[in-house]
Amino acid sequence: MKILYVCHRFPFPPKRGGKIRPFNMIRHLHKSHDVTVASLARSRAEAEEGRGIAQYCSRYEMARVSDPLQAARMVARLPTPVPSSFGYFHSPALARRIRQLLRTTAFDVVFVHCSSVARYVSHATNVAKILDFGDMDSQKWLDYAGLRPFPLNLGYRLEGIKLVAEEKRLARAFDVCTATTRAEWNKLESYATGAATDWFPNGVDSGYFAPVGERYDADTISFIGRMDYYPNQECMIGFCRDVFPLIRERRSGAKLVIVGADPSAEIRKLAEMPGVTVTGSVPDVRPYLGSSAVMVAPLRIARGTQNKILEAMAAGVPVVTSAAAAGGVDAIAGTHLQVADTPADIAAATLQMMSDPATRQRFALAGRARMLSHHAWDKSMQRLDRIIERCVESRSSPAMLARAQEV
Repeated sequence: MKILYVCHRFPFPPKRGGKIRPFNMIRHLHKSHDVTVASLARSRAEAEEGRGIAQYCSRYEMARVSDPLQAARMVARLPTPVPSSFGYFHSPALARRIRQLLRTTAFDVVFVHCSSVARYVSHATNVAKILDFGDMDSQKWLDYAGLRPFPLNLGYRLEGIKLVAEEKRLARAFDVCTATTRAEWNKLESYATGAATDWFPNGVDSGYFAPVGERYDADTISFIGRMDYYPNQECMIGFCRDVFPLIRERRSGAKLVIVGADPSAEIRKLAEMPGVTVTGSVPDVRPYLGSSAVMVAPLRIARGTQNKILEAMAAGVPVVTSAAAAGGVDAIAGTHLQVADTPADIAAATLQMMSDPATRQRFALAGRARMLSHHAWDKSMQRLDRIIERCVESRSSPAMLARAQEV
């Protein structure tokens, strides 16, 4: 089949959450299909790195955008029904290239990852279309509204409301809509749009993220994640303020290593606290994971799957996380990972991993086994194949052909 794959971040190299899922889909689909990728690059460096996608697809279209111009496009949408965040991912150049591709190429399927770029193809009626929402972004903005101060919270709430309406509209414009987790799929289903829906999970490269066999430091706690991302920032600021002091009271030599690119000034300032290190960007997160007794991720804002949790579990590092973040992982609390939400409970679960080698080993083995059985990319991609097959088959049915002609 000929597949046009549109995504909101250029999917190579797959070094952040928004790129990992689309990259693995593209790599898989390219094995059996002719795949054209269309996406955005936000800097010269990202554009240069992104050229590496060539070996994983048949061809690609890349449009360069700049953050100041994209910010202006967001502002321009404030008084309109269109979500402002969609302006951040809009490029007239990419829109022209996609329209030309749709005119000149007989695609069998158009696959879109992330609702923020769905408008590029929502108008197309003569081709099967799948929209992978991944996460339901509206809910993340509404979560932000509950944590941001006045008047910022009003802006986030307005954006969330606009996104709900747009997600419903877009769902009706695609043949099939998908999500990353069962919880996100349930939210999508609750919209009752009449669209066909399904879900398939994120996977993890359990060969790359594997136990290193080196002795870990029982005093070291790690957090892995981009530190220009607000939910990660909010998580670590709260952990350092409310949880880490409780851990240090019981274990004075405890150390926290915050590993992630582009830390904000507020995150860098956390390194002034005794025992806290902020690394910034590192070439490889695995040594930091492997040397830690436990990886903590007690996020209060967590939509979809937190890849950091999958990677730590695959690496054989026990995880202490929140109920919100655990909801995106196909694992059982108390068996494959520990779930805690209050500062005292988070501290107690973390200390247990640090001080009890037998408990740590049990969670390390169980967590990795769960990743191998429930978050393997090959099994997730088998689900994707079936979703695409059903979409194409339903599109070719007489009823669907009649519907397309009516539109």
